[in-house]
Amino acid sequence: MSRPNAKSEAPHLALIAGAFAGGVEGAATYPFEFLKTQTQFAHRTTAKPPGLWAITKQTYARHGLLGFYSGVGALVAGNSLKAGVRFLSYDRFKQLLADDAASLRFFNVASPGLGAGMMEAVFAVTPSETIKTKLIDDQKREVPRYRGLVHGTMQIVKEEGITGIYRGLGPVAARQGANSAVRFTTYGTLKSFVSGNLRPGETLPAGITFAIGAVAGVVTVYATMPLDVIKTRMQSLEARLQYRNAFHCAARIFSEEGVLRFWRGATPRLARLVLSGGIVFTVYEKVIVLIGGRQV
Repeated sequence: MSRPNAKSEAPHLALIAGAFAGGVEGAATYPFEFLKTQTQFAHRTTAKPPGLWAITKQTYARHGLLGFYSGVGALVAGNSLKAGVRFLSYDRFKQLLADDAASLRFFNVASPGLGAGMMEAVFAVTPSETIKTKLIDDQKREVPRYRGLVHGTMQIVKEEGITGIYRGLGPVAARQGANSAVRFTTYGTLKSFVSGNLRPGETLPAGITFAIGAVAGVVTVYATMPLDVIKTRMQSLEARLQYRNAFHCAARIFSEEGVLRFWRGATPRLARLVLSGGIVFTVYEKVIVLIGGRQV
């Protein structure tokens, strides 16, 4: 995320502001994440898989409103850590790649985003996404096995070992790297363009920041959707029995379900990331200023 006047954040405060922004965003947008994941689980069989509206009605009928928050604890915790790591590592990578004039070329915007995405995949996203996905998948059973975040995590580790919560690391790392590279590049480019019209010392209004973040979210969704579908399938409860690896998973989806299945769940993911992009960047920008974390 490029900023005018080469401003950067104090590392520990960037971590705090990012974590807070990630937690707020995760809690606010979770129902869209739930619906996206359930939609991606709808395999093509002899019957037409249920659509978004059918899944919504089915979930509400069985579990009520709380059903749309199954697995929310894992995502909020992971999102907080993910966003903290993202903003912290993005600024560190950005500083390493900045030229003598302290301006960022396209490569120097995309590369920090890619690096930040890979870092967050390893340290935050893969375990939280795996647990969240398994909790959502478990809800489809007549009698769910997991009684919440703590019990579900303990059962997964007990049955599959620590690798059980790191299943799908490859596609997660690829998705997060692409997500951050695309999102930060789009956000940074648009923000630099808009900021060029500001007077010295003037900051962007929250509404403009939200709009720029939302546009970055739209671009990110359609560019990285296939990786998200593969990631979800690789983290399902039956993944070990169905797929040898991410490439085998991709090949099966393509041959058995068609190329369009790679964009299954794009609508709820788009809704979430449009809001996500706006919320996380807006909250981050406000919090980092509030806690005095921006250094000139």
